Amino acid sequence: MGHFFRVEQGKVVKTSEETFPAVLTDRLALVGASGFPVFRPAFDALRSMGFYNLNPDFIREHQRPRDGRFLKSAGENIASVLGHLERTAPGSMRIIEEYLRIVVPMIRGVGRKRIVSMETLEFREAVTWTQEPWRFHAWNVSDGTLRALGILTALFQGNRDYTPSLIGIEEPETALHPGASGALREALERAAENTQVIVGSHSPDLLDDMDLPMESLLAVKADDGDTRLAPVDEGSRKALRERLFSVGELLRMNQLEPDPDDLRKQEQLDLFGE
Repeated sequence: MGHFFRVEQGKVVKTSEETFPAVLTDRLALVGASGFPVFRPAFDALRSMGFYNLNPDFIREHQRPRDGRFLKSAGENIASVLGHLERTAPGSMRIIEEYLRIVVPMIRGVGRKRIVSMETLEFREAVTWTQEPWRFHAWNVSDGTLRALGILTALFQGNRDYTPSLIGIEEPETALHPGASGALREALERAAENTQVIVGSHSPDLLDDMDLPMESLLAVKADDGDTRLAPVDEGSRKALRERLFSVGELLRMNQLEPDPDDLRKQEQLDLFGE
């Protein structure tokens, strides 16, 4: 059966180990169990996952210098992360700026700017009256641009000190111009070459690609607070295989549904406690 433990109501009821650390009420049992070599890989894998709902207000504020090895969930340490990437992963920094220029063509670059004991983002923008770019801080930048930068930083934050094992992003299309959807989709696909990426989206524009692989899609059904995920139904798969519609077009027509057979199997597993 391998190594395992089971905790119910704050007590260890079963474990494969002869001894097990005390379970504390303010943290997961896996935190204590990570001291055992057999459980450490699971702990490290979960700890290295990043889940993001980027908040432009947090990104815009002056920030205290923090650990810049990995991006926090709302982007509240993004200035420190970009500073860390400039030092340890300049290639990743170039990719972030490359896609940012596609989304916002006038932007030429971005970096960390120290202001006494705080820090912020400094953007560089091309202007017609001089060859030198105009420099301005995050306070003067739109929500869409800040969210785009946050998403790109989440996707390409890998460096010598930290590489996420999984990146989850909630509605990356929020506040972005629909015309930027193609660049965002390409960035997601590029990041997925090195790290597993999971995105929750309501955007037909983001999914408007005839070559989007079916195996990468899960449809969601929510009934009375119960949310189920499954591969798309056979009718949708047939339309995609025959290239009659893109995923985005099916979503616009409200024709993208989870496979009912898969949902029934999930209900049977729940019924029998498997």
